[in-house]
Parts: sequence; structure tokens; C-alpha cells
Amino acid sequence: MSTAPMTLDLSKSGPIPFGRLVTVEWRKMVDTKSGIWLMGITGGLLALVMALVVLVVGLNDGLVTASDLVQIFTIPVSILVPVFAILVVTSEWSQRNNLTTFTLEPHRLRVMGAKLVAVTALAISTIALAFLLGALTNLLCGVVTGNPLQWELDGSQLAWIVVGQMAFFAMGYALACLLLNTPGAIALYYVVALVLPIVVWTPLYFIFDWAKDVLPWIDINTALTPLMSGNDFAGESVTPELINYVQGAWTIVLWVGIPVTLGLWRIMRAEVK
Repeated sequence: MSTAPMTLDLSKSGPIPFGRLVTVEWRKMVDTKSGIWLMGITGGLLALVMALVVLVVGLNDGLVTASDLVQIFTIPVSILVPVFAILVVTSEWSQRNNLTTFTLEPHRLRVMGAKLVAVTALAISTIALAFLLGALTNLLCGVVTGNPLQWELDGSQLAWIVVGQMAFFAMGYALACLLLNTPGAIALYYVVALVLPIVVWTPLYFIFDWAKDVLPWIDINTALTPLMSGNDFAGESVTPELINYVQGAWTIVLWVGIPVTLGLWRIMRAEVK
């Protein structure tokens, strides 16, 4: 007795919907032990920042502005949450999930695009949370001190704060694409975003005059500070000019555009095994 071989007809099967790819990449970021822990630590740090701000303002009977609070609460977001953007890219390669991922969806740029959309959605969500906590802290400070609430926030500065935060998320994503290695990408991100600005760029800025002209072309923090706060890196009030916008755009190209281009080129050519 013979049986006919079974066949599987995939001719009518369509491509995986892009929305489903985005959902999968979102779950890879937040529905894991590392993602849950990182979210918990970020939430705890934001709560600690809120308590410290209320305590300091209450003890000194000070007046805090909405702009100050927004900038304060976006600092923890820009330090911790971009690690999600790194993990969602590098985990495919460090944990050898790339064979499964690119077998189910062979168009690699669609997968990377889904990761970028998921990272962008997470960035917008956390920035909105930072704004919400800033508004709540403003209310608490008003209750503690009895001072009038300050809600004035320049629209241009607010927009540039969002751009700056998105740039840090995009930089994490870009460095991850370039290195495809979790420890290396995280280390490089913190060196560029945190260590160099504090340990190297700040002393150079205040010691050497030439650094004030050079650093805005190589450091995102220095370039975007006048646009986000209306002050230069030294805290002096400045009026942003065309050169400041050019410097901000160039540093984003330097730390986001170039690494992500090279990284995607590497991903497209990398052997999956």
C-alpha cells in the first residue's frame, strides 16, 4: 500500500503583516526578565527623583519651573531606557535568535524597521511619562511651598527636548546595529552619552577656549543644550542661531545616521548561523 506524499501549498500565503512584526519586537523589549527589571529600575529612579525634587524645593522654599522639571525627569529616561533599543537589536545575535527571526521573515530591513518603530513607540511613551511626572511634581511642590505654580514652557524648547531624547534612543539603536554585541554597544553608548560629557568634555569646555568651538560639532549634549534650554553648556543664556541648528543636526548625523547606515549594511551582509 502506497500513500501520496503530503504537500504544503504556500502560494496563497501573504507576507507577515508589519504590525505583527512591530508587536513581536515590542514584546522582545518589555516582556522579558531583563525588560521587566529595567522598567522597574527606571520607575523607581523616577520616583526617587520626584521625591528628591519635592524635598529640596520644600526645604529651600524654592520656585521650580516647568522647564526645569521636564529637563530633570528626562535625564533618567535618556540614561536607562535606551538600553531597550540596544537589547532589541543585539539579542538577535548574542542569543542566536537571528536564524529563527530571519527565517520567518527573510526581509531583514523589514525586521530592523519593526525594531525601530517599537523603539520609537517606547521612547515616546517614556518621554510622555517623564512629562506627566514633571507635572505631578510641580503640583506637589506648589502644595509643599505654597508658591504659585509655574506652567510656562516654551514650545520650541519642549520640541527640542523631545528631539534630544529621541536622538539618544536612536543612538542606542544605531550603535547596536553597528556592533551587534550587547556589552560592547551598552558600554559604547554610556561612554558617548555619559562618561565623555562628564569626565572629558566638561573640563575641556571650561579650560580651553578652542573646546567651545569644537565640542558642539562632536557631542550631542553640547550641541543640543542651547536649543533645549536656551543656555549654553556653561549655563549662560544664549539665543540659538543658525549655527546651533547646524551643529545639532550634524551631531545627530554623526552618532545616529552614520552608525545606523553602516550597521544596516553589516546586517544585510552578515552570515546568519
